[in-house]
Amino acid sequence: MAILPQIPGDSIINKLLIGVLVVIFGFFFVTVSSRIVGIIGASSNPISGMTIATLMGTALIFIAVGWTGKVYEPMALVIGGMICIAAANAGATSQDLKTGYIVGATPKYQQLSLFIGAIVSSVVIGLTIKILDQPTKEMLEMGITHAIGSDKFPAPQGTLMATLIKGLLSFNLDWQFVLVGVFLAITMELCGVKSLSFAVGAYLPLATTLPIFAGGVIKGIVDWKAKKNNQTEEDAELGKGSLFATGLVAGGALAGVIVALLSVNENIADSLAIVNMEHGITNALGESGYMILGTAFFCLLGFVLYRIGSKKEA
Repeated sequence: MAILPQIPGDSIINKLLIGVLVVIFGFFFVTVSSRIVGIIGASSNPISGMTIATLMGTALIFIAVGWTGKVYEPMALVIGGMICIAAANAGATSQDLKTGYIVGATPKYQQLSLFIGAIVSSVVIGLTIKILDQPTKEMLEMGITHAIGSDKFPAPQGTLMATLIKGLLSFNLDWQFVLVGVFLAITMELCGVKSLSFAVGAYLPLATTLPIFAGGVIKGIVDWKAKKNNQTEEDAELGKGSLFATGLVAGGALAGVIVALLSVNENIADSLAIVNMEHGITNALGESGYMILGTAFFCLLGFVLYRIGSKKEA
């Protein structure tokens, strides 16, 4: 007679431990999320980094109590998911209440709206993931049953989290990289640099941080020019350059979602491939020329941002 494996969390003690972990990690990372949103804004809130830290801490505690193996991996992911959602909502709530205070909104109705927004967004995100996670015929022939995480819709952060969980609970994680990060944070604090802000820049890929750095340089040049000409520096929140940059962030996010949704349908994806000019430009200019052209357009966008930011108020 076969012996069924023990179901994780089937006892009161197991459930109590899970609840305690959620409360402890939630207490710390909700506070961190709210604080860092006030320092550098919601767009750079390292939610995934806090989720990874939660997964590592949870997995280490699981190992300490003897919960190892594949059967406990989903449980660790559930705890990490709860903390991820809590940290995201904490940052959003902090930003929302701060904005509401500035414009004179009523916190009571803001909280009601936040509850409605959390419920509606959960449904919308679930449907979006379900729509995007449709494998193509080629994927099914290769044995790939999920589009998310494949070359079509890569999920590097999800892969990293899965690697951490499996590595910790299977005792094959390469700890040298984790320890380097720990001591690097300690070094930054000893140098008088805020390790949390520094970690955001070190954690995010260069493709993400370089445009942020370029925008900061443009903002610095605009302020330097205004100070040199004895002009009032641009308002950090309501200036023309800041509003234009905000529109770029929002537009880029919306465009990414729209393109992803359009790419789900193979007929629409094929139609988009027909009007795609990438291959024609690459054949005409070469791979290096294509990269230079993209850099030129980026510089042009930066120049437009500079002109808007340095334009005098009417």
